Amino acid sequence: MDSLQWLSPVRAQPPAWTASDSAHMAEALNLATRGPRGANPLVGAVVVASDGRVLATGWHRGAGSPHAEADALAAASRDGVDLEGATMYVTLEPCNHVGRTPSCAHAIVATGIARVVYAIDDPHDAASGGAATLRAGGVAVESGLLSEEATELNRRWLEAVGAGRPYVTVHIAQTLDSRIAAEDGTSQWITCPASLEDNHALRSRVDAILVGSQTVAVDDPRLTARAPDGSLAPHQPLRVVMGLRDVPADAAVRGGDGLFHHERTQDPAEVLAALFARGVRHLMVEGGSRVIGAFLAAGLVDELIVYQAPILLGSGRSAVADLGIRTLADAQHWDWDEANGGAVRRLGADVRLTFKPAASAARTASIAPEEIH
Repeated sequence: MDSLQWLSPVRAQPPAWTASDSAHMAEALNLATRGPRGANPLVGAVVVASDGRVLATGWHRGAGSPHAEADALAAASRDGVDLEGATMYVTLEPCNHVGRTPSCAHAIVATGIARVVYAIDDPHDAASGGAATLRAGGVAVESGLLSEEATELNRRWLEAVGAGRPYVTVHIAQTLDSRIAAEDGTSQWITCPASLEDNHALRSRVDAILVGSQTVAVDDPRLTARAPDGSLAPHQPLRVVMGLRDVPADAAVRGGDGLFHHERTQDPAEVLAALFARGVRHLMVEGGSRVIGAFLAAGLVDELIVYQAPILLGSGRSAVADLGIRTLADAQHWDWDEANGGAVRRLGADVRLTFKPAASAARTASIAPEEIH
């Protein structure tokens, strides 16, 4: 059985969906791609009147922000739109729990919406059960419309949830010849200020940011999320160092806010398990090349963001260490990721490239543990 097959609802008689139903769900899927990937799935919602008019739309803009359903309901409220008797199309089962945001299922019932069509079930135990709440509130519920497309949209997020590990983003800032530092070790700054600002915005959204102990010894990074003026962003990620080497008492990464953690292991899977137990749901890996290579070789990277600077070095530190690949047939394959602003974005003099693992990406051999410091 496919690892994600359990997400497809099982029905004796599938609903007789119309071309209009499919078109509205397709629009919800398109809206979902506007959001950022990370601790939460990409979700979109479309609310339609009984005569086919689109009354409101919404999408999830990231952890802590209103869910897609709530975003659509808020838009309808601002515009004074009556939702009585309407149908909501949403790409994921409306949540049933109250966390950083209210329960979407209860909010939908309160509006008088008569019908909800969603693509796939929510895999989170704490958030699931929305369909039952909707039905108990008198709302007609149908599921499974464009489920394959919705599953593919969030394939890696769903796999991370199923495995009980954080969603992993790898960030690389490199030259045209894939160098992250010159021969003498200098690396500040390869990319332009616009790329740095974009990266710090990403840091402010993730739960944790990770580097290897070798990177700490060489670069002494702070790993904080900062505004363009240098001030600290309101949200700071947990700063994680991976490796057996001691982290000096005066290392900048330790800080003074209690947001430092050292995982004394060379195994990426062990790191992810430990961080998940600490509540980390979105991890960004920033280096060095051996640590990045270890996560890639283990098949544990869900998103790859590359900031490409228009400079050449010809020598120096490579962005990614040896993956153990000796023939082209074993190469890792990646697809362009159009979510959150597109796969290719110009940032000042640089280009930001965003990738997701190809569905058929081959798993490569793991890096030997002694190579990670």
